Amino acid sequence: MKSWQLKKSGNENLHLIESPTPQPQAGQILVRTKAVSLNYRDKLVIEDKYPVPMLYPLVLGSDLAGEVVAVGSEVSRLKAGDQVISLFRPKWLRGVPSPEAMRENLGGPLPGVLAEYVLLSDQGALVYPDYLTPAEASTLPVAAITAWVALFKHGNLKPGETVLLQGSGGVSLFALQLAVAHGARVLVTSRSPGKIARLKQLGAAEVIDTSTNATWDEVVLELTHGRGVDHVLEVIGGDAVPMSIQAAAWGGHIALIGIMDRPTTTFSILAAMAKNLRLQGVSVGSRDDMEELLAFVENHRISPIIDARYSFNALPDAVDHLDRGPFGKVVVEINDVTGTGRSHKLA
Repeated sequence: MKSWQLKKSGNENLHLIESPTPQPQAGQILVRTKAVSLNYRDKLVIEDKYPVPMLYPLVLGSDLAGEVVAVGSEVSRLKAGDQVISLFRPKWLRGVPSPEAMRENLGGPLPGVLAEYVLLSDQGALVYPDYLTPAEASTLPVAAITAWVALFKHGNLKPGETVLLQGSGGVSLFALQLAVAHGARVLVTSRSPGKIARLKQLGAAEVIDTSTNATWDEVVLELTHGRGVDHVLEVIGGDAVPMSIQAAAWGGHIALIGIMDRPTTTFSILAAMAKNLRLQGVSVGSRDDMEELLAFVENHRISPIIDARYSFNALPDAVDHLDRGPFGKVVVEINDVTGTGRSHKLA
C-alpha cells in the first residue's frame, strides 16, 4: 500500500512510500481510506512548529473517512462494511481525558491516516451518517467536534444567544452552521471581502470586514448595542484575544482554540474580571462528544463546507492550499493513487 511519510520537518521531506498492508490485531480494525481532511495542525507538524515534539518518520493526517475491511479479535462495536470516521484522540472516550489520552493523537505521535489502509482501535472510530459523502465525513474529527464542544459542551449555547466567529476556516464554518441550526445569531469577522456574501448565505447575521475595520471589537459592540456577544470562538490568538475580551458580553464565554497569529498574548485581567468572563481552552473532544455531534448533524442535515479536493498523489499541493486561507476544508481523496494529482475547487 501507499502512504505519505514525513522523514523529517519540511515540505521537501514528504514522501509517498510503499509498505505492506497491515493486518488487524486484537481490538483493531483495518480501514480502507476514502478521504482525509487536512488541518492547520498538519501544517504545523510539517514545519516543526507544533508545540509537541514529533518522532520521525511519521505518517501524517488525523481525519479519515473510510470503510472497515477487516476486524481483529475482541472487536464488537464495528464490522466489515461499516463506513467510519477516525477519532483524533482514540483513548478519550468521555469526561476529562487522562494525560495518556491527551498525548496519543493520530498524526503524531500515533501514526496518521494518509495511507491507503489504516489500522484503528475499535474504540477509535465511529459510523457516520449515511447521507454524508466520505469527503464530507472526513471533515468532522477535528474541526467539527472542536466547534461543537466550544459551543454546546463548554458554552451551553441557547437559541437567541449571540456568537462571534473569526474567519472562514473549518472550525469557524462548522460553528456557523451549528449555531445557526440551533437558532443563535452569528457575527463573523473576515478580512476577505469576497467571502462576505458566502458567509451571509450560510446564515451569518452580520459580517465585519476587518480589511477596513481593524478595530472589529468596537464594531461588535455597535452591532450588539453595546452589550457584546455571549460567545466568542477565538481561533486567531495573539493580539486578537484582548479584542475578543472587549467584544464579549458580561458573563460571556470565550473559547480559546487557535494560534494562527501566535500562541501567546497579553490582556487585562481586570477587563476579564469586570465582565465576569469564562475563558475556556478547547482541544477537540471525546468519543461521547462526537456521538452527540453526529446525532445533531444528522438531525439537521448539515453539509460540511469543502473548499477543494485533491488526489492522493497531490498531497503537497493540498498542504500548500492551507496557506491560501481556504473557505472551509481541504480534502485529499484516496480513490486512484495513479491519477494525475490535479485538484478541483468547489463553487
